[in-house]
Amino acid sequence: MNRKVKLKGHLKTYLNTAMLLGIALAIVNVGIYLLDISAGMSVSIFLVIYIIAMGVLQRRSKPIILSEFIDFATQYGQVQSKLLRELELAHVLMDDAGKIIWTNRAFEEITHKEKGYRKSISSLFPVVTSEKLKFEQELEMDVVFEEHEYVLKLKRISIKDVLDNSQIMEADDESGLIAGYLFDETALKKALREIDDQSLAVGMIYIDNYDEALESVEDVRQSLLIALIDRKINKYFSALDCIVRKTEKDKYMVIMRKAAVLALKESRFDLLEDVKTVNIGNEMAVTVSIGVGLDASTYVQKCEYARTAIDLALGRGGDQAVVKSPDSIIYYGGKSQQVEKSTRVKARVKANALQEIINSKDRVLVMGHRLSDADAFGSAVGISCVAKALGKKCNIVINDITSSVKPLVELFRDRNIYDEDFIINSSEALELADSSTVLVVVDVNKPSITECPELIKACRTVVVLDHHRQSSEVIENATLSYVEPYASSACEMVAEVLQYIAGGSVKVRSNEADCLYSGIIVDTNNFTTKTGVRTFEAAAFLRRCGADVTRVRKMFRDGALEYKAKAETVRGAEIYRNAYAIGICPTGGLESPTEIGAQAANELLGINGIKASFVATEYNGKIYISARSIDEVNVQIIMERLGGGGHMNIAGAQLADISPERAVTIIKDTISGMLEEGAL
Repeated sequence: MNRKVKLKGHLKTYLNTAMLLGIALAIVNVGIYLLDISAGMSVSIFLVIYIIAMGVLQRRSKPIILSEFIDFATQYGQVQSKLLRELELAHVLMDDAGKIIWTNRAFEEITHKEKGYRKSISSLFPVVTSEKLKFEQELEMDVVFEEHEYVLKLKRISIKDVLDNSQIMEADDESGLIAGYLFDETALKKALREIDDQSLAVGMIYIDNYDEALESVEDVRQSLLIALIDRKINKYFSALDCIVRKTEKDKYMVIMRKAAVLALKESRFDLLEDVKTVNIGNEMAVTVSIGVGLDASTYVQKCEYARTAIDLALGRGGDQAVVKSPDSIIYYGGKSQQVEKSTRVKARVKANALQEIINSKDRVLVMGHRLSDADAFGSAVGISCVAKALGKKCNIVINDITSSVKPLVELFRDRNIYDEDFIINSSEALELADSSTVLVVVDVNKPSITECPELIKACRTVVVLDHHRQSSEVIENATLSYVEPYASSACEMVAEVLQYIAGGSVKVRSNEADCLYSGIIVDTNNFTTKTGVRTFEAAAFLRRCGADVTRVRKMFRDGALEYKAKAETVRGAEIYRNAYAIGICPTGGLESPTEIGAQAANELLGINGIKASFVATEYNGKIYISARSIDEVNVQIIMERLGGGGHMNIAGAQLADISPERAVTIIKDTISGMLEEGAL
């Protein structure tokens, strides 16, 4: 073996130095012969003895040196292996599939596995799936094992690079090994969480119905009611080590740690229900809204988040909590109806503001949501009456005239009264939009589901009139926003506004009154859902303007095919958890199946014991879900889980690229999850 091994490099040069010196001495010896033959002979004898001695010595020492080097290399490899085995950093070697090949002692102590453990790494850390092991060079992930938190760093090693010079093994380009290292960061992450829990959060609390609650008790007890509410709020937050300060008669500010917010989330803000127990003879239960801002980079930003959160809570009807952070908005509560305001002061103020805005522009564009219904079209017609009274040109934007609004649209075909462009589509509206145009958005406050979202950006002046509860997606920078969740319909709100425009001298034709009246009829399900005093007052105003109840009823009669589809939906509905009716609306031959689905959802509420109903309808490649309830379940928060929204009793959502059966499964899973969380 030693004969096959050859030296090279500096070691070979060092060992051959003696022979090189012998050659140099032979050259010198030639010169000595020229000077003195006897001296040359003496040097020659020494040279021969030197060469023989060096040759014998080199021949004998070379195997010894090679053997010593091989022993050193072997011992050095063993030292390296021992050091790696005893290394305090947990280390593991795996094949491409994640099967463990080798582990060191630190890894074995952490995982409590003996040497020779050959199962997959996923058996120890389930988070390390086969999909994640398909990384290219390096991968880093967080893993948890026995209440310890680790960072697992994986690095791919190419076997081909290792075996390039091997004479006995070879590997293809794709084969390789995976080296893994475990870093225990339990203490670090615990410290970071503790620091995060101590960070500041800002909360705002508003009493929703302060004036109404005080009016419902005797004068001598009003101060006691206020004191009890103050005590309830202060005691609740003091238990969480929070600072509460009353800023106005019905407003509070709370300074708390983030840990307190987490505790509030776990209890699902049970203060909302706790405050309702305050009763000293008041006929109306007190409700509060809570807005919390956290995780912002500055204290000012956190305060702005809290203000945005409380605005959202109030805009959604109150009696709920909203937690806003930079990347999420979470809602809690919202299980009670918003109290109808008895005063019309706000309606008058908004009407005056709307009149000033329209007077300052040359043209008015009005649009509602996609697939317009009677409420969207009726309220748009009401705004056209406002524009007409103020002498401004008005156009209503509708792309698809559904069967639900077709009878109403037919009322405006008289070209002697209405211009040919009274109703236009999105492309025509975009051509008309300019700096002298005001856009009025009715019956919707989510820009993504309006008839033409681009129109909102094209118009500098935007007005929003809606009765749906607000979500995190809103029309930003609206010049005027009038959103009242307590209103039964957008038509009710517009009917109130009409009474304050131009000193109350607006003339409403009978067909226009029919449209507004039909919007109220449809959204209240013939005055059976979400109907208040102001709803009847608006209906009475429209009746005086010439609305005909019989004429409206005839316009909304169903055809035989639609009636059968609705009956089939009710017949095939499934009762889930003994309280939720879920059905699928057949769409064959129907012009507006979504409207039939909504009507079927209303019908399902007539079943005894049903708390909420859901109907899935397939239309234009999407699944439209209509959700309805009476008073026990807030269907809005259920639909928000599916990307939709609406009211507490009337809500909806749209799902793409799924079947109606799959939509039903998603509804069931959502209901089950919310019941387990206590959100319903």
